[in-house]
Amino acid sequence: MCGRFVITSAPAALRQLFGYVEQPNFPPRYNVAPTQPIPVVLVENGARHFRLMRWGLLPSWVKDPRGFTLLINARSETVLEKPAFKKAIRRRRGLIPADGYYEWKSDGGRKQPFFIHRADGEPLGFAAVFETWVGPNGEELDTVAIVTAAAGEDLAALHDRVPVTISPRDFERWLDSRGDEVDAILPLMRPPPIGEFAWHPVSTRVNRVANDDEQLLLPISAEEMEAEAPKPRKVVRKVAAASSDDGQGSLF
Repeated sequence: MCGRFVITSAPAALRQLFGYVEQPNFPPRYNVAPTQPIPVVLVENGARHFRLMRWGLLPSWVKDPRGFTLLINARSETVLEKPAFKKAIRRRRGLIPADGYYEWKSDGGRKQPFFIHRADGEPLGFAAVFETWVGPNGEELDTVAIVTAAAGEDLAALHDRVPVTISPRDFERWLDSRGDEVDAILPLMRPPPIGEFAWHPVSTRVNRVANDDEQLLLPISAEEMEAEAPKPRKVVRKVAAASSDDGQGSLF
């Protein structure tokens, strides 16, 4: 799955890569988390646009969002059939600009975070589907989920799922939903080729959403990983005190 990601490229560079007409100015983000507003590139009236949407898709048919599961990812294998996604994948596809993401690898009962990014350092576009939820009072909320696929041979060493990333040459094909057809985009919902991504372990500081600084991206050594590992708790056993009663009794 994909539960945290990073946006560090300059706004102008992302605008040039994704080709949207707006000129947003936003700071780098090193620990983007679900429920937060995130940038989404979409097509409206034949042009690409930049929109902020809540990460966590809310289908239009949901009555009370408080009792609905937060959908941050959509599995490529079932996205065409799941009620929450089947309309969005045909009519509302988007791209999420990013520079990498975090994944946690289980190791000996603990989870070690890794930062995963393109080996060439270039930005990437996550495949996404979005919906606009309308509340009982007419309020509107744009929401989005990242499409994921089964991991390839290399990234499977970290996790069995990866976000689907769309190559710039395929941006137009992914975003074009005018015909309500999906045959053209099915081949795009696959893991990245082996070797396209690189990764390294990072500090468990990334576990806290409140931490959002460039230090989160720095590699850590085996010694630092060991220092961050939770220490086993010492078990204190109570031992019954030996009786000192000499038959005379005691007030204490």
